[in-house]
This record gives sequence, C-alpha cells and structure tokens, in this order.
Amino acid sequence: MDAKTKISKISFLLSLFLFCTSTYAQDIDSLSYSDLDKMIIDREQFEKKKDQRINLLKEDLERKQLLGDSSNIYKANLELYKEYKSYKYDSAYYFLTNAKDLAIAINDSSKLARSRINEGFILLSAGLFKEAADTLQIIRPETLIEEDKYQYYYTYARLYFDLADYNDDKRFQIDYVRKGIALLKESLKNCPPNSSRYWQSTSLIKLKEQNWKGAEAAYLKWIENFDLNPNLYAIATSSLSYIYDRLGNDNLATKYLILAAISDIKSATKENTALRNLANKLFQKGNLKKANHYVKIALDDANFYDARHRKNQISSILPIIESAQLLKVEQKNKSLRTTVYLLAILTLITLIFIGLTFKQLKEKKIARKELAKNNERLKKVNLSLLESDTIKQDYITYFLRITSHLIGKIESLQKTTILKIQTKKADELLKMMKNYSVKQERVALFHQFDEVFLQLFPDFIESFNKLFPEDQQRQLKKEELLNTELRIFALYRLGIQDNKQIADFLDVSLSTVYSYKTRLKSSSNYRDSFEQKVMEIKRL
Repeated sequence: MDAKTKISKISFLLSLFLFCTSTYAQDIDSLSYSDLDKMIIDREQFEKKKDQRINLLKEDLERKQLLGDSSNIYKANLELYKEYKSYKYDSAYYFLTNAKDLAIAINDSSKLARSRINEGFILLSAGLFKEAADTLQIIRPETLIEEDKYQYYYTYARLYFDLADYNDDKRFQIDYVRKGIALLKESLKNCPPNSSRYWQSTSLIKLKEQNWKGAEAAYLKWIENFDLNPNLYAIATSSLSYIYDRLGNDNLATKYLILAAISDIKSATKENTALRNLANKLFQKGNLKKANHYVKIALDDANFYDARHRKNQISSILPIIESAQLLKVEQKNKSLRTTVYLLAILTLITLIFIGLTFKQLKEKKIARKELAKNNERLKKVNLSLLESDTIKQDYITYFLRITSHLIGKIESLQKTTILKIQTKKADELLKMMKNYSVKQERVALFHQFDEVFLQLFPDFIESFNKLFPEDQQRQLKKEELLNTELRIFALYRLGIQDNKQIADFLDVSLSTVYSYKTRLKSSSNYRDSFEQKVMEIKRL
C-alpha cells in the first residue's frame, strides 16, 4: 500500500469518526423537520463525498491489480463492496462477485464463506429474498470463524424479519419472526458479551419480542456506549423511533426518525427506510405536501439503489399520498372557488351600493344645484322686493309732497277766486286764470319725477344707452334730465307697464307710447329681450 492510499484511508476513517461523534452529540430535543430539510438540500454534497471515497478505492484497486496480489485484490474488492452495499446494489454486487471469484480462484474457503454471507446480505437488501436464502443455505456455519458465524446468523435473521415485513400475512409472519429470533440468539453465542455486536442482537431480539421498554434500554445502551458507524446508527435510531411509536410517544418517535434520516443522508445511504416512514407519519398527520416530498426522495433513493421491495413498499403509499394531496388541493380549489364566488357577490353588492350611492350623490348634487338656483332666485326676488320697497317709499314721499303742494295751490286758488267773486273783481279773476299755466305745472311735475327716479337709478341713462348701438344711443338736451322716450322706460322700470297709465301720466296718446316703444326696441341690440334687459338695470 503506497503513502497516498494510506493517507486517503486515514482521512476517510477520521471523517467517519467525526461524523459519528457529531451525530451522537446531536441534541434530540432540538431536532425538527427543518434540520432534516437542510440536510436534504445538501444531500448532493454528501453523495459527492461518497463518490470521491469510491474513486479513491477504485484507484487503490487498480494499483493492486497491477501488483497481482490476489489476496490484496480480494480485500480491495471487498472494500468497494462495503462502500457500495448501502449505496448502489448493482455496483456492490459487481465488486462482491469479483471478491467471491478471487476467493474461489485462490481456494480460500474462509474468504468464500465471508463473500457468500455478504452476498446474502446484499441480495436481501435488494429484495431478492429467495436468492438470498439460497446463498445462505449453501454456507456451513460450523466451518466459520466466530466473527463470520455472528454475521451469518445475524444476516439470516434479517432475512426472516424482512420476509415477515414484506409478506404482511399474519399466518406466516409469526413463524418468520420466531425463526429470526432463534437465529439472533445463535448469533449471541458467537460474540463477546457487552460488545457492540452483542447489543445489536440483544436490542433487536427485545424489539421483535415486543418488549418495548427492554428494547428501548438496549438500543440506548448500544448507542451511548459504542462508536457506531453511520449505517448502524441509522438502524438504531430508526428502531428507537419504532419503539417510541409503539409506546405512544409520538414526539420522540418523530425526532429519532429524523435523526435516522439525517444519518442516512450524511452517509449517502440509499437503502433506507427512515424517510419513507417519516412520509407515512406526516401523511397520517395530514401534512401531505411534506409527506409527498419525502416519499418521492425515498423512491428516488430506492430506484438509485435498485431495492425492489423498498420500491414496492414506497409505490404502495405514494399514490395514496398523492391522491390525498390532490384531494386536499381540490378541496382548497373548491374553497377558493367558493371564496371567489362570495367575493364576486360581495363585489356585485358593493358595486350596487356604489351605484346607489353615486345616484344619491348625483340626485343630491342636482338638488343642491336646484337649491342654489332657488336661493339665487329668492335672492333676486328679495332684492327686487327690497328695491320695490325702496322705490315705493321714495315715490310715496314724492307724491305726498306733490299732492300736498297741489292741494296748497288749489286751496290758495280757491280762496283767491272766492275773494275776487265776493269783491266783484271778475276781470282780475279772469286775468289770474289766464296767467296760470298747466303746461308749466306738468313740466315741473316731470322734472321732479326725473329727479326722484335718477336718485334711485343714477346709472339708468348710461345702462339704457348700452342696450343700443353707439349711433342709436339717446342724447339729452342741456336742461333735460330725462326725455319722453327715457321717461316711458323709466316708468316701465318702476313697474308701471300698462301703456294707458303711461300715456295718461305723460299726457300723450296711447299710440305715441306704442310708437316710442316699438322704435326703441327695434333699434336696440336686444330686440327679443329688450324689456327684460330694461328690468335688469340695477338701482344704486
């Protein structure tokens, strides 16, 4: 063996020791599915390390083949078998067959028997139970050394236990288990008391005898007192999980099963049961997504290893898990559809309410606009009433003053007339009457009217002229406040819109009023709404 090979083997053994130590030191209470999920993510790295170790062993085998030492070549093939036996069945069987052929070639019965024991193990690991039984039956246990005898009886016992699990028929299971227990008891005769092998067989005997407390104590003692390789550690923790499951401690059962699965992943063990059992446990708890994830990985491992019975076992539960997951998804979809329908109905109701709200808001807006218009109209009416009231007050005062002045004049005229008649001064009376001018009195009356009106509507003339083109606007004489045309519409603005009343007041004919109105309206800018525009002229 060259220096490189020695260093490689020492490195491998050291890493194996560290792995086992860290695995045993794992705090069982802190374990969770998340720890396993992290290992699953990194499993390709562990497989790469496994492949690297295998490549080193293959290089070592090539060197030994060049040297031609059959015994060393046998050992190298056997080392490769051990590396492959829980990793890939066909490769393990290939190198084991090479080792067996070399044992036959060198006529070494001990090596041949050991090869056949390993062959029985690899065949039962692959689910080839008949072939495993045929191989083990060829071996004569009395010719074996103690170490090989132990392995022979233990492997034979495993065959019966695996048959019992695979057969799943109570009529045959009990017989298989009894035979397996009997073979394990034979194995105990071929190992030192309190050795690792002793506790390996003892713990399995108690488990198969359903002595759960005894089995628990035996497995814990085996784990705590011996440096188990990753494969044995996974077997021990997986067995403890089964025991705690039977004892009703689901928490510990789950944690030890997680520990077994982590050990299988770290050692790149493809011939495993932990992940499949975890998937089944998760399925029973209703965690279908994670169960489906684990069982598919377990199936991938079984296909990679080519373990027929494991594939059958996994294939039997995979459709159940997938069907349950599909059912759960369908139920979620149904629930989602119901939710969507409810949301659609709620949305429709909401839209209806929004529509009604908008309608109400629109109606309120229209009502507010109408109210604003009414308020504006009311305001105009109030202003008009206020204006009318002011006009009435001013014109009542004006007409009271005029009337009083007129009565005073009539009274003075009456007294003078009576006096003249009594004194028989008819000539003087006649002369006085001829000097009295009604026209001047009417002019004075119009002047006083104009003054009062322009006090109320100081911008009337300017506003009135704006209703006409520039060349049609009214021009007043120097002494005039209003002319007849303006006075007609001044009276109209004051609310005196009866043409007969206007004609009587101005002492003109009715046709004259009509003529003035028609001429002014036709020359204005607002022929269709002239009167309305006149009424819109504001007082001060």
